[in-house]
Amino acid sequence: MTTIMPQSELTRKAVTWICELRDNGDERALPVLIEEAGVRFNLGPRDMEFLLRFFKENKG
Repeated sequence: MTTIMPQSELTRKAVTWICELRDNGDERALPVLIEEAGVRFNLGPRDMEFLLRFFKENKG
């Protein structure tokens, strides 16, 4: 049985996933990681924009 997850939870998981990849030395460009996260976590355009904004604002 598949559990339906609220979209905000999927976005949170995408942020965590991207952070883990970057912490482990993944050097792919941020837009590539965000695109992959969008497919992996079935994110919509708004969520993709959020991810892009979130990582650009929190570079440090």
